[in-house]
Amino acid sequence: MRIIFMGTPDFAVPALVALAEAGHEIACVYTQPPRPGGRRGRELTPSPVQKEAEERGIEVRFPASLKGDDEQRSFSAVGADIAVVAAYGLILPQAILDGTKLGCINIHASLLPRWRGAAPIQRAILAGDSETGATIMQMEAGLDTGPMLLIETTPIDTKTAGDLTEELAWMGGRLIVQVLADLAAHPAEVQPDGGATYAKKIDKAEARLDFSLAAEQVERQIRAFAPAPGAWFEFEDTRYKVLSAEMASGGGWPGNVLDEQLTIACGSGALRPTRVQRSGKPAMDTGAMLRGNPIPAGSYLK
Repeated sequence: MRIIFMGTPDFAVPALVALAEAGHEIACVYTQPPRPGGRRGRELTPSPVQKEAEERGIEVRFPASLKGDDEQRSFSAVGADIAVVAAYGLILPQAILDGTKLGCINIHASLLPRWRGAAPIQRAILAGDSETGATIMQMEAGLDTGPMLLIETTPIDTKTAGDLTEELAWMGGRLIVQVLADLAAHPAEVQPDGGATYAKKIDKAEARLDFSLAAEQVERQIRAFAPAPGAWFEFEDTRYKVLSAEMASGGGWPGNVLDEQLTIACGSGALRPTRVQRSGKPAMDTGAMLRGNPIPAGSYLK
């Protein structure tokens, strides 16, 4: 097929790779414009999708909006059979949805209709879901409400958001190739009315650990925000990111440090960080960090 690919972050790269290597013609790629980055925050940094497309010699477009008539005519003029969308980052007007012969197909990182919206992986972990997955869906005007073409599940277990993002990215790439290989074999199925939930965008304030919650919930916070933005607490005006943790025995006032291994009391139960990152320092195992920066038993974390 002749395809327009629309995506921006690392999550979208495996789908672009899979489509190109399956022999489809990627007519052009739409992605978010380069953003300020680098050490000083001044260098314009291309998106991961832009980098991959340019390495493959694919034309890259990064309009700030798709609402204008000129952009919509330019999109239609590509003459694509279909558009494949994966975490693009812009709302697609109806003229774009109708701008190819077969419309737009989206790779969504949840088991629709559960977790429609911007942060399905993090919300699934925070909610304590036992499984998640990837859904290939036909796009329509509603937010992730279109009919489903293919769906696959995977257990969440103790995976972090980073783990699941990588797993579902490659799963989505494999599934989109499977769907496009034989569209007739994947009839559209309307999403069920029940069970729909909304995965709102992550607010950085949510990454502050709430030790008043049960230890199981705090541990889910840590996994949901790993590696970014990173769950954190403060001690003596220094921020500590917690990258991983394990459940521990004990209890006490929420936020109190129970021993010299940084076991922390929660609303019920306790947990022990196993890998942390002190502000301005590299990540390290908790034991190594504590040898140089002890947090004594009896301390209160906030």
